Amino acid sequence: MELIKVSATSRSTAVAGAIAGVVREHGRAEVQAIGAGAVNQAVKAAAIARGYLLLDGIDVVLIPSFGEVNIDGVERTAIKFTIEPR
Repeated sequence: MELIKVSATSRSTAVAGAIAGVVREHGRAEVQAIGAGAVNQAVKAAAIARGYLLLDGIDVVLIPSFGEVNIDGVERTAIKFTIEPR
């Protein structure tokens, strides 16, 4: 399963579609965001994706966690969201 990376400029509806597609195909999705703007877009996308998936009878929850990411030799803290059926 691929990791969905979200930036502050990501369109929340496009990310929501990706999340819903991955959940439908693999049963769960993982989303990664670094920075306040990216986390905002990721949470909005998860809320939208939940609505998409409810239409298919899939009730999902969002589980947040921290992760470390190495970008250009610098360690950054990322927020990772796991979206999976309830």
